[in-house]
Amino acid sequence: MAEILTPANLEWREKARYIAEQYVRPVAADLDRTGEYPWSVIEALRENGLMGIWIPKEYGGHDAGILNLCIVVEELSRACGGMGVAYAVNALGSFPVLLGGTEAQKEKYLHKVASGETLVAFCLSEITAGSDAGSLKARATKTEDSYVIQGDKKWTTNANAATLYSVFATTNPERGTRGVSGFLVEKGWEGFTIGKREDLMGIRCVPVHETHFHNCRVPEDALLGGKEGHGFKHAMMTLDHARPGVAAQAVGLAQGAYELAMDYVRQREQFGQPIVANQAIQFMLADMATQIEAARQLVYTAARALDAKTKDMSKLAAMAKVFATDTAMRVTTDAVQLFGGYGYCRDYPIEKYMRDAKITQIYEGTNQIQRVVISRALVREAAANDKKSD
Repeated sequence: MAEILTPANLEWREKARYIAEQYVRPVAADLDRTGEYPWSVIEALRENGLMGIWIPKEYGGHDAGILNLCIVVEELSRACGGMGVAYAVNALGSFPVLLGGTEAQKEKYLHKVASGETLVAFCLSEITAGSDAGSLKARATKTEDSYVIQGDKKWTTNANAATLYSVFATTNPERGTRGVSGFLVEKGWEGFTIGKREDLMGIRCVPVHETHFHNCRVPEDALLGGKEGHGFKHAMMTLDHARPGVAAQAVGLAQGAYELAMDYVRQREQFGQPIVANQAIQFMLADMATQIEAARQLVYTAARALDAKTKDMSKLAAMAKVFATDTAMRVTTDAVQLFGGYGYCRDYPIEKYMRDAKITQIYEGTNQIQRVVISRALVREAAANDKKSD
């Protein structure tokens, strides 16, 4: 793998691996049990210049791009899937500003995201609007010099830790998705409250809450991009850019689970020999390692496509997300199997990898939705090729 990464890529990987081993792995089990936010890890990421590496240099970041973001997320997730989410969700929340914000909005917010002073959340999903993101019920009504947001959001990752929120609401219900607008809301603004925290199966160190906007008055300059009706486009662009990050979480989880399983089967003895001597075990390991490497290379390809802004970047992002997350679920489940009865006990860390992996198949677009995105892109490509041949 090393030979296809640049020296800069490898440098980011080594920095992230250091944080993962020194700061993440020692606290992962405790944070999973208590559900506490990993503030000590966030501080270490800040001190080592890893927060906001995807932010352009003119706004205080490193301009490291999506590929390096994925490399960092992969390394953190290899030690703890929850920490990988806690880091990557700041990219998800800040991509709307980066991709659709006005220059004033970028200047106001991105410098603090790049330094790690500001953590961000993404408020799109609602109780009745998950995969169908165009059916939002949250409304934003224009007044003389502001907007008033009314509505409730579900599954806001990073909610209680963040201080900035990318919020999507309908400003013109009659226009459907073309009536959706984005807003930048700050914690503490009147009418904005953080509601119930979800009790999650995995990624338990990341706070996922309901968020409520009841007569939440936001200034006119909080309208993302300064124009109404562009919110759905900005949200979909954001998800395209964020999906390789979810895929990288999955690769990290699969890699971490595989490494634990490999160590275990080399030490565990049955019938007078290490169980790794059994061909059935060897074949499982071979399949796991092959699937992980295939997923990793697809994630890196999708990330490079986004950095290069190629025409097929949306399709590749969806492919990377669906393949890597399905791989993570398969590999972590097989890893639990290799641990036998111990794999089902919390005395060993392997069961956490399986719990953390499951959400990667669901959030930021379920894998069923990814297949819709991919198939539609394939049909469009086939139609375009037909026109070229006429």
